Amino acid sequence: MKVLITGATGLVGTAITELLLQNGMKINYLTTNKNKIEHQPNYNGFYWSPESGVIDENCLIGVKTIIHLAGASIAKRWTSKYKQEIIESRVLSANLLFNALKNNPHQVKQVISASAIGIYPDSLKNYYFEDFTKFNDSFLSNVVVKWEESVNQIERLNINVCKLRIGLVLSTKGGALPEILKPINLGIGSAFGSGKQMQSWIHIHDLANMFLFVLQNNLHGIYNAVTPSPVTNYELNHAAAKILEKPFFMPNIPRFFMKLILGEMHTLLFESQNVNAQKIKTAGFEFQYKSIQSALKQLLEK
Repeated sequence: MKVLITGATGLVGTAITELLLQNGMKINYLTTNKNKIEHQPNYNGFYWSPESGVIDENCLIGVKTIIHLAGASIAKRWTSKYKQEIIESRVLSANLLFNALKNNPHQVKQVISASAIGIYPDSLKNYYFEDFTKFNDSFLSNVVVKWEESVNQIERLNINVCKLRIGLVLSTKGGALPEILKPINLGIGSAFGSGKQMQSWIHIHDLANMFLFVLQNNLHGIYNAVTPSPVTNYELNHAAAKILEKPFFMPNIPRFFMKLILGEMHTLLFESQNVNAQKIKTAGFEFQYKSIQSALKQLLEK
């Protein structure tokens, strides 16, 4: 089987690419950087520019499934200009895929797109399932709504579309965990705000396996890509400190302080989303890392 991946060189894309190659699949990938184009027996790069509407249609030859991960990182300061880039990188790339599929002969039967649990409102009380629709007017929620809408149009081409709403991805190679660990490693680790906000997380290996599972079982619709055991921000930081054998007694970090440092992006650390994983479990997916302790031990113990 041949799979086309966008965002293949990012944190999640790298893990998925390695897993698919290990399972004997061939990978085509799209990149905006011509210097990153490689041609190997099972790994071939193609150029695209969502901003300009340019794509090398040869990327579709022989492809049955597209895994769409492309999008500007949300872990950078949210200036007005960068907020626009966060939205456009997701919408324009999905639009370009739609137009390429609509206007070129292809064999694509399935598109699996990344999405995010940021679509759900900040709440210490609510428990979110995939059928929730009362989204609020926050920046992240608006981003994800537009992202999913742009992917949904591909269904009009009689192509199966599946969207994985990804939670906090735990990996030492990127994402939030290295940032969470910095103060802990200095011996000044503490929770953010009240520490009671829920963190719905997933180990990078489980996330890559979930994309493979969706591909192999041709799932469609929306699935929450989080473990069945979310934790509070305090529990996450405390567990990491314990495994690293670091002290954990500092006062919680106040919200206003992080807002001064990070600007609007500070909401990533303080918002609470308690997200349910039952739907993907019912489909037959089995998590390898079900507790925060087992996940962090695998990642942090030498």
